[in-house]
Amino acid sequence: MKQIIKVKVVVDGCAPTISEDGDWIDLRSAIPVELNGPTAEMLKKHKGVRYRKLEFPYLNIPLGVAMKLPDGMEAVVALRSSSNKKFHILQVNAPGVIDQPYCGPDDVWGLPILATGEVHINQFDRICQFKIQPSQKATVWQKLKWLFSSGVKIELVDDLDYPNREGFGHSGVQ
Repeated sequence: MKQIIKVKVVVDGCAPTISEDGDWIDLRSAIPVELNGPTAEMLKKHKGVRYRKLEFPYLNIPLGVAMKLPDGMEAVVALRSSSNKKFHILQVNAPGVIDQPYCGPDDVWGLPILATGEVHINQFDRICQFKIQPSQKATVWQKLKWLFSSGVKIELVDDLDYPNREGFGHSGVQ
């Protein structure tokens, strides 16, 4: 029996894909991205022992999907191994964790990045990937279900009938 991940595709063309060649599930950029990162002159200007703030462009790239993970599961989101080389980006919350209650129809997944150079990402480029695993709040039954499952299955749905969580960082800092 497979674990079911319910996916609402918000931007057509962004449905996650399970690769036969890897263990993680690929996610795509929902928008084209053009950013200019620090130039060689900017980096030379800031060299030395004393570090100063550099102007690295920041963006939360929408991934065009909202998902309902199986109960007791969480998602770990990371760049694909070639994303820095191909796109000149770093994930600022690497790895990112999306907990199971972030599953409303407007809870669109995103990838917070910093540009390390000139960034050119086409819409629908595969830029990151995720896997699911038991969360620290998973029950023994949920952990056993995961242990004895035969992998994951993506189920595309028209709607996720769960409350929205208000986006990234909604729970505050204290």
